[in-house]
Formats: sequence, C-alpha cells, structure tokens
Amino acid sequence: MTATPGALARPRAIIFDWDNTLVDSWATIHAALNYLMEAMERPLWTIEETRERVRLSLRDAFPLIFGERWEEARQIYLDRFRAIHLDRLTPLPQREAMLRALAADGHYLAIVSNKTGAVLRREAAHLGWSPLFGAIVGAGDAHTDKPHAAPVELALRPSGIAPGPDVWFVGDTAIDMECALASGCVPVLFGETSGSAEFAQFPPALTIADDAALFRALQGL
Repeated sequence: MTATPGALARPRAIIFDWDNTLVDSWATIHAALNYLMEAMERPLWTIEETRERVRLSLRDAFPLIFGERWEEARQIYLDRFRAIHLDRLTPLPQREAMLRALAADGHYLAIVSNKTGAVLRREAAHLGWSPLFGAIVGAGDAHTDKPHAAPVELALRPSGIAPGPDVWFVGDTAIDMECALASGCVPVLFGETSGSAEFAQFPPALTIADDAALFRALQGL
C-alpha cells in the first residue's frame, strides 16, 4: 500500500473504472482495434501496444490517430466491438462479490469509464450488475471524458455526495489516478505500479492488489 489507511477518510462513495478494473476487456479491445487497423490499412498493433496506448476515450484518442477520418474509424471500431463484446465479456475474479458486499455495507457505487456510454451500460446489464450502481457514466455522457472531472461529477449527482476526500476513485491506469486528482477524490490503484513511469505525475494515494486488500483498507478506517 502506498498510504496508511488510517490517513484516509472512510469513503461514502466509491467510483470504479470498468475495463480491466472490474471486467477483462483487453482481448476484445485488441481484436476490435486490429479489425479497424486492417480496414484503415494501418499496421496492426501487438497486444502490448494496445495495453500501452488505450487510455483516452474514442473522441479524444481517434482524432490523434486517424486525423480527419476519425469519425469513420470510430464507427468501424464500434460496429466491430458491439458485434463481439458480450460473448467475450468476463468479470475479473471476485469482483461481483466485492461490489455486492460494498453496496450492502452502504457505499454509494458508480462507474466512470472511457468506454462509450451505451456500450458500457449494455455490458453492466448483461452481467446483471446495473442495480449495484447509482450511475454508470461512459464516454460521451458528460461534456468531457475522463480524465476530466465532469464524468465524476455526473456519476455522483444521484447520491448528493460532492467530490472530495470521502470519495474514492478506483482504477488500473494513470488516467484513472489523474481523473481522481482532477475531481478532488482519492486515487486508488487496483494493481501494481511496478515502478511504472506513467504513475509518476499522478501517483495513487493507495495501492491495493485485489478485493481482499480493498476490504482490509476499508476496515482500517
């Protein structure tokens, strides 16, 4: 852990990232991206390149990659992703039990993801998880996407809880930590930094390895 749990406030709300925080999505994202790259006559990406490069929402990332053709690329990607994602959707181990226990303990739960909002909500409904969250906010739902603060504010709106030190933002990338800091929430990394340079500018306040470590941190508050 990168912080002493006692130095943190017990969260009233916990916001989670979605892809590769709660569900395993890398293979699906990679397959849809390489389908797109082939359609756009671009070099295919390795799975390592996909893991390194996929951070921003489509409306933020694709203009940088495809220039004036970014909207065409976005549609090709989304059509392919929608065709395959539910068949391949896999919850990460113990995540459902963790979410149900947190909800039962009175925490307000929400999702903030850079996955397109309609696709994100379709996945949550497919898993039967939608009732666990007070809000499920994806790319395009707020006027700006993660790492900006607007999606966090939208996700918290139904709860009446303001962004602040009693709201944790739990994710697996530096974009998640940046979003937490931008909105004044506590950045919590699900996973390990392993000395990664991407976390140097936006370090987590707390690093947890798995659901058990999350519960231990909460119990210490």
